[in-house]
Amino acid sequence: MDWGAIWNDIVNFFETNAWNIVIFFAALIIGIIVIKLLINLTRRLLYKTKMEKITVGFIIAIIKICLYVVFVLILLSIIGINITGLLTAISALVLAIGMALENIIANAANGIVIVSNKMFKKGDYIAVDGKEGNVIAINFLFTTILTGDNKRVTIPNSTIVNSSVVDYDTNKTRRVDFTFDVAYETDVEQVKKLIKDCMISNGKVLLDPEPFCRLSALNSSSIQFTARCYCDSEDYWDVYYDVLELVYNELKRNNISIPYDQVEIRERKDKVTLPVDYKGIPKRVEKVRTVKENVDLENFDFTKAIKKRSQKSKAKRKHIKDTIEEKRLKINLAYDENRLFVYGEQRYNKVKLTKDIKKKLSKFKVVG
Repeated sequence: MDWGAIWNDIVNFFETNAWNIVIFFAALIIGIIVIKLLINLTRRLLYKTKMEKITVGFIIAIIKICLYVVFVLILLSIIGINITGLLTAISALVLAIGMALENIIANAANGIVIVSNKMFKKGDYIAVDGKEGNVIAINFLFTTILTGDNKRVTIPNSTIVNSSVVDYDTNKTRRVDFTFDVAYETDVEQVKKLIKDCMISNGKVLLDPEPFCRLSALNSSSIQFTARCYCDSEDYWDVYYDVLELVYNELKRNNISIPYDQVEIRERKDKVTLPVDYKGIPKRVEKVRTVKENVDLENFDFTKAIKKRSQKSKAKRKHIKDTIEEKRLKINLAYDENRLFVYGEQRYNKVKLTKDIKKKLSKFKVVG
């Protein structure tokens, strides 16, 4: 292998295409900035329409892909690569990739189905495939939910389309179901009234439809009551826990027995020694958290930035003006026998002086 010839070819390439290389890198930087600004502008224009935000996200993703593909082709043409043959190769490559990535393409198609049919929207609380949480993102391939214990779960769109999806936030109201077990000797009508009164006493419970409570089952050691009431969707868990705690307290207050399983207990004779750390609770040491601020040109709000910059500039100019004024109004006092000299640009009657200095000035002749 002739390394010298290879090196000469490399040198000749850079010598003959030096200007094209400069144009290539300039176009690369400018093109990326322009694309991001165009996406930012397009997103803001689409948000002003009545279009769903999820649909806007899909449109922006398609526009982004198209812009970058065109941008790459332009860059290749700048450095002298024949685009015609490249387009043929890309077409064959896309066909091969499409066959290999059949599942991914199916997820993308199902993502369009989810958006077009409005199965759910961002922020809804859903349950699908054994997972439930708030929807935080819907894209071409996956839907991401945030569970109640703050875990991110990513679900393929194909799984969502082929599974039963429960959307808890579709309707404004939601039904809250309760079951309560009491002893057999309990007065049924008393328990029904007590449970209904507990539900009605909660201001978040809707009175139409009216709260419901009936005897629903005769168990081996207890009788079971089923209670239902309606509330606003966002108040579901508040109503559930508040009513549950109130009913439990009222059952005890009215001496109504709540049966429970019997457990056999045996006394342990040997002495149990548990390891104990006697240091106690350590002093809290606050974790140092750093916040990284990255500028995203695609989502950057230039209007707010310009206003913020203008406000900062005004505040800075005012601070400089005040500082200059303060320095300009400063006076130097010097004693020379029975005269007090005041040096400064302002006269005595225009300068804001303290009472102490005014008192001293009244005893001397003032020289401006």
